[in-house]
Amino acid sequence: MSTASSSASTPPSQSTRQQPGFDDADRNAPSQINHHECAAEFTRELIFVPVPRHLQYHRDKVFNFGWVLNISLGFASTVTVANLYYSQPLLINLAAAFDVSYSKVSQIPTLIQAGYATGVVLISPLGDLVRRRQLILLCLILSTALTVGLAVTSSFLAFEILSFLVGVTSIITSIMQPLAADFAPPSRRATAISTVISGLLLGVLLARVISGVLAQFSPAGWRAPYYFGIGVQVFALFLLYFILPDYPAKNANLTYWRILWTMAKFAVTEPGLIQPCLVNFAASAGFTSFWVTLTFLLGGPLYGYSTLDIGLFGLVGILGVLTGPLMGHFIDSLVPWYATLVAILALGVFNAIQTAAEGLDVGAVVVVAFGLNLFRQLLQSSLATSVLSISAEARGRMNAVNVLAVFLGQVMGTAVGSQIYLAHGWRACAAFSLALSGAQVIIQIVRGPHCQRKTWVGWKGGWRTRRGGGDLEEEKRSLEGDGNGREGGGGGVKNEKAAKEPQQTEQGLGIDHGVP
Repeated sequence: MSTASSSASTPPSQSTRQQPGFDDADRNAPSQINHHECAAEFTRELIFVPVPRHLQYHRDKVFNFGWVLNISLGFASTVTVANLYYSQPLLINLAAAFDVSYSKVSQIPTLIQAGYATGVVLISPLGDLVRRRQLILLCLILSTALTVGLAVTSSFLAFEILSFLVGVTSIITSIMQPLAADFAPPSRRATAISTVISGLLLGVLLARVISGVLAQFSPAGWRAPYYFGIGVQVFALFLLYFILPDYPAKNANLTYWRILWTMAKFAVTEPGLIQPCLVNFAASAGFTSFWVTLTFLLGGPLYGYSTLDIGLFGLVGILGVLTGPLMGHFIDSLVPWYATLVAILALGVFNAIQTAAEGLDVGAVVVVAFGLNLFRQLLQSSLATSVLSISAEARGRMNAVNVLAVFLGQVMGTAVGSQIYLAHGWRACAAFSLALSGAQVIIQIVRGPHCQRKTWVGWKGGWRTRRGGGDLEEEKRSLEGDGNGREGGGGGVKNEKAAKEPQQTEQGLGIDHGVP
């Protein structure tokens, strides 16, 4: 049965469910978009560039959400996140090229990360307010143009300013995670999100390796990684332009300042968001502490490895990251709370190995590097799945708070981990990560797997571990509790079963969830 025919034969409440990102409470709001009268609005993007006809929004159209689109989102995530890390292996080269001190050039990574935090707070929540296809493409265009500036400038001041702005615009991963959650059905949501997060972690690991190799062997020297970054971002831009579907904006009745205010409100009033943020903060601190101090450990007197040898340890981490989609499939089969607990306990085991043996045998270092990346990926994906299931209308804001928690954990892990290592050695630093794993266990078990949305402490709802049809109903009830109506995203499955059982589908974005 087509979307059009079912819309004509269903009551208003069910017809509304087939409109993307809108709920029953908002369907009569004055600011609501009329999809028939405003169809022309969705044929253009970025002022004059047309949206390809096969990607233009129409409420009767069904798009296919398969692996091609999902992997393309992950690839775009990789090439933009890499912008944040190209400079790290180049600091000595940059100091020589711009004739500045090491202390001065060390400000570059800080400026990039500060820009990224600014973008997460001020730009990524716009995903709840504007058309996300256009927001993603605009950020990608700006980050590419700014990377051109980094590649050609001869002024250190300009390089500093451009580095900050590159960080601001390299935040499309935090926009694409809610988008993937909207596109995917609940049964595949974690897999879709995990693919995007895999792209993020690959960007972190690959950027350092690619940057160091290109700077050493290319005639362009330190500029070569930025030329590479321009090329892959242009490719990602054309790729997304031709495959990313367009949809109307959500929350058309809200303003930008209201979006920011509600994001801050969620950060202190939503226990289902605060719990994952605290776990993510602690996990991110321990994970970052390991990778930052690993250079000191491997390059120090215990092992005496060269810079190239140390860089190759990033390949061990990449093996763990590549299991991301499998981890997402594992999460999809469980209530996300249990997947999170499994990941926390596994991270605790590898942190215990780190504390006991990391400075005694390099085999332990390899095992820990692989295990931490593998289960950090599982943890981050399960937590993102939980956060993005709280409210469809607020996914951009919820995710921004969650990503900010990850970022703050990275800052703490870098600062505190380095200080502990320099003052007390590798074992004390590893014990710090182990203690953070213990804190995560406590935070996780305080609030059980089936608590109501506004429950802060407790285990109401039972112990069930596997996901099923009841979980979809439970999710709907939670979403209805915030006054935003039912879940908004990722349904619209074009088949007879979905037409007969609309209560078990999400609001249709006009997405066919088949795999090409």
